[in-house]
Amino acid sequence: MTHKLELKNISLTYGKQQSLNDVTTVLESGKIYGLIGRNGAGKTSLLSLVASYRLPTLGTITFDGNGLFEHPNHMKNIHFGYDRVYKDEAIENANKYLESVKLHRPHFDETYADQLISKFKIDVNKPLSKFSKGMVAAFHIMLGLANRTPVTIFDEVYLGLDAPTREMFYQELLKEHERNDRMFILSTHLVSEMEHLFDHILILHHGKLVADEDFETFTNRGVKLIGANEIVDEFTANKHILHEEKLGGTKATTIYGEFKEEDWRRAKLKDLEVSPISLQHLFTYLTKEEA
Repeated sequence: MTHKLELKNISLTYGKQQSLNDVTTVLESGKIYGLIGRNGAGKTSLLSLVASYRLPTLGTITFDGNGLFEHPNHMKNIHFGYDRVYKDEAIENANKYLESVKLHRPHFDETYADQLISKFKIDVNKPLSKFSKGMVAAFHIMLGLANRTPVTIFDEVYLGLDAPTREMFYQELLKEHERNDRMFILSTHLVSEMEHLFDHILILHHGKLVADEDFETFTNRGVKLIGANEIVDEFTANKHILHEEKLGGTKATTIYGEFKEEDWRRAKLKDLEVSPISLQHLFTYLTKEEA
């Protein structure tokens, strides 16, 4: 079944501080969304609203056309995995915690959970409070995948994992993405490491959504032009310039916007070197602070 999550004109204010400002987007099943932004951009605030942890100050969030906040039939369809510290579960082992989770997650796949527990070497007989940071991260990943909720959010829970284990997670996520028509939302700072996972990009900057596009469409908007100073300046005169570097008589300019076939031909005629830029660089340039 295809699901749709719609956010309309979402704003969130804490006292005098505005965390989110007029965010509007529509998310659909069958896609992995990459939610990226600098520290304090509003990523966790946005995800907490989607997870029905709080109400927005302004705007509406609907799941399949129905209001989401504290809706019993829809809250069970959304899993929010975040970097939680289990201080109150000192006497409860992970197995008992899992038993309680199953009661509230109708899609929970116990067989799949056992496979993930084995794969990530999670000792479910230990108290959760005794888990290492890496074990907590693996536990959250196992929960998020095995819950098989239509909407699954991972808010940087993978930061506690070492690089080889993160790669295991990425591979498992892609397999699950192929098997089931789920919506995954991944918040991350590991942009270059995770960009191959994303179908769609969402970039938050100072609480505003500054990018909301299909991965390929978005990344194709950024190109770097290298050539003689005056030729590069002439070519980019009416373009949205993100970044410039000069070395003697040579200049490298990164521009953002639609780069048409005609632009490619013109660049070739002017002997300009044209190359794509990575999602990491696009993100960095679009969210850079003015000096």
